[in-house]
Amino acid sequence: MNCYEIDGLVPVVEEGAYVHPTAVLIGDVIVERGAYIGPLASLRGDFGRIQVQQHANVQDNCVMHGFPDADTLVRPWGHVGHGAILHGCVVGENALVGMNAVVMDGAEVGENSIVAAHAFVKAEMRIPANVLVAGTPARVMRELRPEEIEWKRQGTQTYIDLVGRCLLSLRPATPLKTVEPDRPRLFQHADYLPKYKA
Repeated sequence: MNCYEIDGLVPVVEEGAYVHPTAVLIGDVIVERGAYIGPLASLRGDFGRIQVQQHANVQDNCVMHGFPDADTLVRPWGHVGHGAILHGCVVGENALVGMNAVVMDGAEVGENSIVAAHAFVKAEMRIPANVLVAGTPARVMRELRPEEIEWKRQGTQTYIDLVGRCLLSLRPATPLKTVEPDRPRLFQHADYLPKYKA
């Protein structure tokens, strides 16, 4: 991984966490055990603290940053989709921030809630627990059904499983020139397809 100290603060990656080698961690960053940080994610703790708690994931091309003295926090089982931007905000336990969504300063995403892809959560917005928010600016669309919260939990579990897979088997490789006969496939689960509607 690309890890940088600034002003005497060195990022912390606890044992059992996985940070992709192309991710960038700067300064006051804490990645707790079981967390996953995806390729090209940027966690810039050069102003405020960046913390990804146990079993949370921050996927490819995400940015986490904040103003001075402001923490940016993803609580346990939090799930941050590809390309999302978190700036000085809190993502609650078992909450999901969809792909390319933006969550601004002082905003809080409640436990089990889902922020839809491409949503813009304005500064200081308080999203209650167990709801779906969508739009620009984001607004509460409806309460989530128990099966949607369970779907989200299962999706996050795949990333928790990915931590173990990466720690055990992800390594640099030279690409093959041809497809080998009877090439195996990775597991596929239809259960993880989106089941919520705005």
